[in-house]
Amino acid sequence: MVKKRTTKRSKKKVPFVGIVGMGYVGLPLAREFCAGGAKVLGFDVKEEQVRKINSGRSPLKHIPNKDIKEMIQSGRFRTTTKMSQLSKVDAILICVPTPLTENREPDMTYVVATCQTISKYLRKGQLVVLESTTYPGTTRELMKPILENSGLKAGVEFYLAFSPEREDPGNKQFRTATIPKVVGGYNKKSLDKALDVYKYAIEKVVPVKSCDVAESAKILENMYRCVNIAMVNELKRLFDKMGIDVWEVIEAAGTKPFGFQKFFPGPGLGGHCIPIDPFYLTWRARQFGMPTRFVELAGEINTAMPEYVVARTLEAMNKRKKSLNGAKALVLGLAYKKDIDDVRESPSIELIELLQEKGAKVDYNDPYIPKTHKMREHNLRMKSKPLNAKMLRGYDVVLIATDHSCYDYKMIVKNSKLVVDTRNATATVRGANNKIVKA
Repeated sequence: MVKKRTTKRSKKKVPFVGIVGMGYVGLPLAREFCAGGAKVLGFDVKEEQVRKINSGRSPLKHIPNKDIKEMIQSGRFRTTTKMSQLSKVDAILICVPTPLTENREPDMTYVVATCQTISKYLRKGQLVVLESTTYPGTTRELMKPILENSGLKAGVEFYLAFSPEREDPGNKQFRTATIPKVVGGYNKKSLDKALDVYKYAIEKVVPVKSCDVAESAKILENMYRCVNIAMVNELKRLFDKMGIDVWEVIEAAGTKPFGFQKFFPGPGLGGHCIPIDPFYLTWRARQFGMPTRFVELAGEINTAMPEYVVARTLEAMNKRKKSLNGAKALVLGLAYKKDIDDVRESPSIELIELLQEKGAKVDYNDPYIPKTHKMREHNLRMKSKPLNAKMLRGYDVVLIATDHSCYDYKMIVKNSKLVVDTRNATATVRGANNKIVKA
């Protein structure tokens, strides 16, 4: 349900907010602006996405249909593919993808194209904010010149800011409105304008002195996770050789009440930000002639984890005098983390492809993802297989890639010949250690 909020606002009129990109970032943000009393116009280039939302159906599992219906029925929300309507809104928030190229460099195609479109319709007094994760300097060096092709001057005739998204799909403790929002403006007028707008959607807005600081803060947040996950991933590989359970080590270390935070290993990194940010930062650092060896190493370790998992699977099969070539393998979980339907940069995709390259016949099950869809670098053309005891007995190996809460791990282990567990999901299953391999 969309809950209306009372927020600290200026005495100025309620803003009409335009959000470009109705995906994992843009749609939750639209919901919060509606709840705060603002009027929202969503923009998306996908006609099917727009039709679905306007009919009251949510394209995201963690946003229920009833929320979308309430937003539309309130009269404060609709979506369109007509970019000419950008001229009607007071603020334009950009929530488009910022992926990597094949050479692991920033792909700013979507940001550039969006800014070029905005420049055609930009009018005096409008605010433009980028929310997509990017490298420090993007707003000032890339966006500003494109937007100024409109003939308007940034910070004077239109306002410019950066405010990084902090979405965490599936997190029941926080939602968009309750996550503090960092905002950096091109100048003070731009910052003030952005703060005034975001107060309608976010409970706590955190101003910083520039767009560059806000961009860097987002990079730091994700690098913090990336580096620490890389550390435990490397320790997992070491402890495996030493016969030590890395999960037990982490839990033991986590009893220290200060100076330690638990991070957990896995089959690789997923999601839009953490797997990508190290390469954005290293690319930017090279422009300043400075190597970022620590960051690059973390990226390399995490990127190599799917290959490590497949190697462990191959080793486990060999010990049982089974060949992976020709074997039937089932991957449990396609999403990049549990209890969501997001497959962006999911290591499960690479795991499936690597297993197929080894000659395995691979199926997957994910209750949140009934079938795969075409992505920039992958097109599996697969459908989720029904999960039951009988079907499990037909596979030579079952690989747990995503630890969805709805899985009955006791049933899975009981009916599987071999389980390769990358998430410690089977930790509470007793008496089947001969079937379980941690990877």
